[in-house]
This record gives sequence, C-alpha cells and structure tokens, in this order.
Amino acid sequence: MRAIQITEFGGPEVLNVTELPDPVAGEGQLLVEVSRAGINYADTHQAENSYLSPSTLPLVPGGEVVGTTADGRRVVALVGSGGYAERAVAPQTLAWDVPDAVDDLTALAMVVQGATAWVLLRRSVHMEAGESVVVHAAAGGVGTLAVQLAKAWGAGRVIATASSKEKRDLALELGADVAVDAAEPDMKAALIEANGGKRVDVVLEMTGGKVTDDSLKALAPYGRLAFYGMASRQPPKPVNPANLMSHSTTIAGMWLAHVFQLPGDVMRRSLDELFALAAGGGLRVIPGGEYGLSEVRRAHEDLRARRTSGKLLLDPSR
Repeated sequence: MRAIQITEFGGPEVLNVTELPDPVAGEGQLLVEVSRAGINYADTHQAENSYLSPSTLPLVPGGEVVGTTADGRRVVALVGSGGYAERAVAPQTLAWDVPDAVDDLTALAMVVQGATAWVLLRRSVHMEAGESVVVHAAAGGVGTLAVQLAKAWGAGRVIATASSKEKRDLALELGADVAVDAAEPDMKAALIEANGGKRVDVVLEMTGGKVTDDSLKALAPYGRLAFYGMASRQPPKPVNPANLMSHSTTIAGMWLAHVFQLPGDVMRRSLDELFALAAGGGLRVIPGGEYGLSEVRRAHEDLRARRTSGKLLLDPSR
C-alpha cells in the first residue's frame, strides 16, 4: 500500500511517500480501507516528536481515519498512528459507525475536533448558559466547532480570536458575537473590551505563550481557562497556585486521550450528540482543504504557517 512514512523526526520535510506492506488486524482490531484520513495540528508535533505521547521510528503519522471494514461497516476510527495510508488498523473499541446522513468530512471533524470542543465545554469548563466564552484560534478545526457549540448551548457572548480578517469573518458567520485580532499586543485588554468592559467567564486556549498569560488575566471571578494545545510552541509563564485565589480562577488542562478513562462512555455520548446536530443542520463543518499523499508536506506547512481554516483531509488514493 502507499503511505507516508517518517524515518527521522523533524518538520514537513521528513514526510515521505513510500510503499509499505498492508497492515494486519490482530485480535480486537479492525482493518479499515481508508476513504479519507484527518490531518490535525497534533500531527505536526507527532512528526517532530514534541507531542504529549512520544513517537517511535519508523512512523506512519495520522491518528484518525474514516472508511470501510471487511464486513462493509462504514466507521470513523482513532488509530493513534498509521492514518496517512491506504489501509489502517484500528482498535474495535475506538471505531464508531457513521450514520448515512454524515459524510466523511463531518465524521472526521467530529471524532477529534468535535469531541475536543464538546469535552472542553461540557467537562473542562462546565459552561453555563449566559456566560461569556472566548475561543482562541476560532477558525481552526476545534475553534469553528467550539464557537457553534457554545452559541447553541446558550453562551451569553462568544468572543472569537483569529489571525486574519477572513478568519474573523468566518467566526462571526458561525455565530461569534465579536472577533478579535489574534495579534493584539494586549490580549487581556482586547478581550475585556470585546466583552463590553467586563472580564470573561470562559477561555478555550491552545496558543500558548503570552496569549495564555493575557487570557488568564482577563478572567472574571470564578472564570475558567481550558488549555488544550500550544501551537506557538511557546510555554506560558508558570502559575503560582496561590495567585489563583485573587480571582477564584480555575485552569484546566485537556487531552482527549484521557476521555477513555472516564466512566459512562463519554466519547460515544459526545459523538451521538455531535452527529445528530450535524445531520440536522445545527453544526457546520468548515472544509479546510483536501490533500493527496504527495501533498502532505504542503499540508503541514500550511498548518504551521496558520494558512488553514476548518478541517483538513488526506485522500490516500492520490
């Protein structure tokens, strides 16, 4: 089969098209004929071995696929690695049937980005109706869905940040009440101004560095910030827990992998709700572009340069 393989860690230049033996499904696994694979920002960290879970070489990157199994089921699955290929092996427990009304793009958008937005709002910050919600990187895969979910679940004011006018216009189109330039030098002041002069209740943050620092300072009493990425690759300043008392601030970290340790099959619940919303027209996925195997380097370059919006797909047939 054709696949992308990494034999040394680094940037987009280490992603190479190659021929590999077909994977073989073992006990408790499914072999999936990949129709499309998702391309995520986390994949850029996987390629340079800077992700939360360390990678080993050689590596076929890509953590999510949609396709068909040998018995004809259409599934979306989390594979950990191996997704950038014509065929992939997935644990049966991490594969979910896709309703006929949900297309490949939507299925892939929901299994990581959609579930991430759902868990951030439902579990990490416990958003309540009427609260102000800041969504950083609001034109990205998670951000576009988080804006819509926050609005659908009754947020009083949704404040989006994005790096270009086009991205900010997209966030407003999706339901954000106001959009702020991500390059604002004083993000604390910009967020408070965007909230009518009041501090904000909730921040979903995946940029890191000064954006995180300023966002924390913009929180109202009992405000919550959920940190789920560090796209700038710049860590925020250390937080002194005693300082959290000054505004009764909560900071939550979120990595979707930990959802599977929770009781009650949280992933299934999130996907059921997300698929139903999408099938009924209540949740829109923004297509961010489709790349062939030979174009994966460009996909990663586009991601790292923040030239993309919405959900990126890989077509392994070309």
